[in-house]
This record gives sequence, C-alpha cells and structure tokens, in this order.
Amino acid sequence: MRRPLPLRRLPAVLLVAGLLVIGVLLAPADPALAENSRPTVDPAAPTPTSPHPNGPPQGSAPDGSTVGGERLDTRGQVTAPGAPPLPEGIDARGWLVADAGTGAVLGARDPHGRYYPASTLKALTLLTLAPTLDPALVVEGTVEDEAIEGSRVGLVRGGQYPVDLLFRALVMQSGNDVANALARAAGGVDTALAAMNETAAQLGAYDTVAGTPSGLDVAGQSSSPYDLALILRQLVTDPYSLDVLQTRVAQMPTVAGYEGYQIQNQNTLLSDYPGTLGGKTGFTDAARHTFVVAAERDGRRLVVSVMQAERRPVHELEQARRLLDWGFAVPAGAEGVGRLVEPGEVAAEMEAAEVAEQMAAEKTASTAAEATTVAEPAGTAAVAAPGSATDTSPFVPAGLAAGALVIVAATVIGRRRAVLRDARPEAAPGPRGG
Repeated sequence: MRRPLPLRRLPAVLLVAGLLVIGVLLAPADPALAENSRPTVDPAAPTPTSPHPNGPPQGSAPDGSTVGGERLDTRGQVTAPGAPPLPEGIDARGWLVADAGTGAVLGARDPHGRYYPASTLKALTLLTLAPTLDPALVVEGTVEDEAIEGSRVGLVRGGQYPVDLLFRALVMQSGNDVANALARAAGGVDTALAAMNETAAQLGAYDTVAGTPSGLDVAGQSSSPYDLALILRQLVTDPYSLDVLQTRVAQMPTVAGYEGYQIQNQNTLLSDYPGTLGGKTGFTDAARHTFVVAAERDGRRLVVSVMQAERRPVHELEQARRLLDWGFAVPAGAEGVGRLVEPGEVAAEMEAAEVAEQMAAEKTASTAAEATTVAEPAGTAAVAAPGSATDTSPFVPAGLAAGALVIVAATVIGRRRAVLRDARPEAAPGPRGG
C-alpha cells in the first residue's frame, strides 16, 4: 500500500504546486487552442469524389451550441407537433422545411450535417457579391474562365459581360466560369471567399465553409440543410436578388464570331410549382444532388432544402415539391422544432457570453487577490507590466491569486510544523523498520 505523504514534506509540495499553477498560467497561450475552432478547407488534400462514407460531420456554433435550438441536434428526423405524416419518396440524407416568415423549423432530417453543397453554394456567392458589385459593371472573359472545370455558361476570352447578366447566369445555368468571373470582379477568388465565409458567419451559418465561389468540391468545403435555408431566406427578402432568382431566360451576347444564345433556368419549379420564389440546384459526384427553394402560398413563405439526394426513384426537385406541400399543410403558427436565427443573432449572443464570462473571471480574481493581500508578507506582491504575459488573459489574475494562496498555505503549515516540532521532547532512537 502506498504510504501517505510525510507531513514534513507537505509544505514543500504545496510550494511547488503553487509555483506550477503560476507558471502554467503565465505561459503564452497557444492561439490555435485559445480561439474557437472553425473548419477550414484544405486545397492540398485530394478532391472528394464521393459522399462521406460514414455520413458527414455534424456542425455547431463555435461555442458548441446547436444553432436554432437543441431539438435540431439530431442526425434523425424531427417534425412539428401535430404535423401530418411526411411524404413518401424523400431519400435525401439531409433536409429541412422552415417558415421563412416566422423562422419556425417545421421538420428536418440531419439539419446540421455538414454535406458537400455543390452549386447550391452559389446562393451564398450571390448573397455576398450582389450588394458589393455594380450590376452595370462590365467584366471581360479570360482564358481561365474558358477552361474552368464543370458546368459552364460559355464565357469567351475577350467577351464583355455585365455583372447583372453574370448574376443571372450564375443562378440559371450554374456557370462555374461565371462564378470565377464574378470573384475576379470582386477582387479575386481569395477576397471573394473571405467575404463569403464572413457572410455565412454573420448569418449564423456555421456549418458553411466556402472553398470555391462555384461550389466545385474541395476538401473541407461544406454547408447544411439548415444553412442553405438561412441563405435563401435572406435572398428572397432582397428585391434585386429575388428578381435574379426568378429570371427564367436570358440572352448571352455575341462575342468574336461566336453567336449569342439563350439560357434557361434549371429550376423547373419556377414554371411547374405555383408560388415558387426561386431556388438553386447543385450536383457533384461527392455532393450528389442538392437543392434549395422558397415558395409562397396565401401570404405564407416556406423554404426547403435537400442535400445528398438521388434522382431515382424520386427526382430531387420532386422531393422538394413534396416537402413544400407538406410544409404548407402544417398549420400556420405551429410550434416548430427549432427556428432559423436572425442575421447577427448568434454572434451577438456568443459575444455577450464571452463578456459575461470575462467579467465573472475578473470578479473572482479580484476577490481572491484581496484575500491574498491580507495573508501575504509585506513587499511580496508583484505588479504586472502592461502587455506582459500576465496581462494576456483574464484567467491569469485568478491563477496568480490561487498560486499565491497555495504558497501562503505552504508557508503557514511549514511554520506550524516547525513550532510543533520544537515543542516536542526529543524521542529516543529506535530500530529502523522495513
């Protein structure tokens, strides 16, 4: 059996413990650990070619909370109380139906699953760049636009394309060449991506990480059924973006011997489903079929998103249509299983929580420091210089106070043991034990 710590060694141990507490808290913090982690893309990693084999990661806010409510912290299905049975044929791995007006989430499956978004990410491209680019600005096509991978509208080197036309082509024909041209007009791909990720964070769309302006697959890029609903909800409230989403046909210009041609919107619900406000389609091998759409009926607006769906036995647009019908059948004003947050809401809540936590830590440190001052011998207090290591964290004062208390306790115990030892009669030597 392990022997108890000899009393004569306790003061020394407490002294070392106090010094360790102070030393650890004064050590420079690792910025990567101090900050709330947010997933990032990895362009150096192999390009994904199939869906996540074990399902996508589940997202959350940087503080670990579930955006929109704890009932949305699920990989399964949840529906509003009193809702009718879900329609048949919904094979999308993730989906969400929400009231765009009240924000109530009426039903969902894996709402915060971080799926590959494919071209539904272009909804974020439009939301981010439409307020910053002049629709009349003319962008010249480049060789890079001509060689872009995946779906293309057909931009030609030297062609002159107004931004307004590019926005419409971005949504209608899902042109990756158009996304590249718009990003260039906004200051370059890196600048556009930084703005897109900032927009997502402002919305509370923390499952969304943009790695390309087009939605072409890249390791780490993601969005979720919940986030796509947040993004489209904002687009349909802006008159210009709504007009872009509702464009059914547009004319591409004649360029250097290439005749002009007409393009059509790939969202067939615009003509097939009464009340459709707009939407965005997407497909890659890794994402499979994705789609987000909003529709209005009797003054009530719904938004539906489906991710990682297949076209057989039921087309992804038909799956969205059935979910829209189901959502409109849920009584207006029904209690949701969660809600779509407002822009800036989550960021403000986290900032307020951080301020409250810092204030609480400072109050605790102040109380501990006051108690320590009474026990410390005069002249032992150290004052931290501004900008020094002790000034880098609100937890340092509390750590210093705790360490000081341990040291004081060690000193007091040591002195008391010495007094007791001096007061005892000297013991006669005895045999040594084993």
